[in-house]
Amino acid sequence: MASNLHFLIIPLMCPGHLIPMVDMAKLIAQHSVAVTIVITPRNAERYGAVLHRAIASGLPIKILQLRFPASDHGLPDGCESVDDLPTFNLSKNFFDACSTLQKPLEHEFNMIKPRPSCIISDKHLPWTAEVAKKFEVPWVIFDGMSCFTQLATHNLCVSKIHEKLADSDRFILPGLPDNISMTKAQLPGLFNPGNSAKAKKLKSVRERVRAAELGAYGTLINSFEDMETRYIDEFKKLKQGRVWCVGPFSNSNKNDLDRAQHGSNDSINNNRECMKWLDSQRDRSVIYACLGSLTRLTPQQFIELALGLEGSQFPFILVVKGGSRTEEIEKWLDENGFESRVKGGGFLIRGWASQVLVLSHRAVGAFLTHCGWNSTIEGVCAGVPMITWPQFAEQFFNETLVVQVLGTGVGVGAQRVIHLDLEDEDEAGMQVKREDVCKAVKMVMNEGKEGEERREKAKCLKQMAENAIEEGGSSQFDLNRFIEDIRLHTNKGLVG
Repeated sequence: MASNLHFLIIPLMCPGHLIPMVDMAKLIAQHSVAVTIVITPRNAERYGAVLHRAIASGLPIKILQLRFPASDHGLPDGCESVDDLPTFNLSKNFFDACSTLQKPLEHEFNMIKPRPSCIISDKHLPWTAEVAKKFEVPWVIFDGMSCFTQLATHNLCVSKIHEKLADSDRFILPGLPDNISMTKAQLPGLFNPGNSAKAKKLKSVRERVRAAELGAYGTLINSFEDMETRYIDEFKKLKQGRVWCVGPFSNSNKNDLDRAQHGSNDSINNNRECMKWLDSQRDRSVIYACLGSLTRLTPQQFIELALGLEGSQFPFILVVKGGSRTEEIEKWLDENGFESRVKGGGFLIRGWASQVLVLSHRAVGAFLTHCGWNSTIEGVCAGVPMITWPQFAEQFFNETLVVQVLGTGVGVGAQRVIHLDLEDEDEAGMQVKREDVCKAVKMVMNEGKEGEERREKAKCLKQMAENAIEEGGSSQFDLNRFIEDIRLHTNKGLVG
């Protein structure tokens, strides 16, 4: 029995990191393990409905709120999540503010009953390793990335092959089960940080994260065995077996209300009309286009995306996000007459999209995605082929997994990562044109042999994802294995 265990979960305050950790907290609590999730007041409001519903259902979950010192670090009041940042130039300020939560958490630690058996932390909060060491509990990291990415990252850190290359040089990623080629310009910031002053500051943050994660007791992954078997096997060998693939988390939300509020309490009202519109569309006919909570396309690049979707002549949903440039995008939408012109065949969502709910609708036939890991695995769980447009971080790795390994996607032709800390966003340039978008959409929606093969592979992966979290599935097995590991460690009284 795990009833004497208590796991302290500390997410990074950012939708793509916090949402899966909330889902993971619920999964762990379903195994009779007490869970306390550390969160800031604004995020407690934002994600509270899902958490309070889980608590009301009888799950042993508690919420520990810590005040976030935004204004002390040059951030606007109420800025408690990465997607709240008015500009990504403030990213370093945000991480500095996060690190000041260490002392208040240590103050609270001894008052948490029962005493935590381990800390599960987002890997981007390396100061939590110091808390775990101080209180002599295992520090387990949650890494919101695939084992494909983990293995590729490890091999690049060891080989340093990228250091001798120019940005446009294509090379084979070393030591992978498949023959995968990329350019240096497509690598994540750890290997390709950019040249701005802000990039140099963020480089030290990334290096600290990397150094800390090497000392973790183990790693929890939002993935599942059948999707990337060989990569999981290799990564487990590297980590002496202390890797637990316990996803896909999005499949754990069986309740439509939880799916609808998967990220924001406001999303139900934002998306009611969208679901009504989807109900009027033919099965598997709609393109759902969303480039994530952090991607902020320049107006020029947004225009190419919008016109590419229109030119494809397939019905589509387009999530409009432009950050500080939203006003310019809205001006174009109005002056160009785009929204009125596509009415009936196109639907625009402003604000948060209930992505899991939208993707699971029978009318959605393809997902145009930035290839963030949450979105990628949500697309897999929905059984839809993907149109891939990676933007930053490890997203080109995820595109490679989808297109080259799984065979369920087609790329729009993006050539390099966008550095979010660019002083001038327009320096990112225009990588993808409307013709590229239109061509990729038509390839994915094609009813010929290639299109059908992609759809069949996607459908097969969906079934595998469902099987993984069922009783006797690989992810259930790994979750039980993880809980048992911590139970044995706790009973022996060993230091992590």
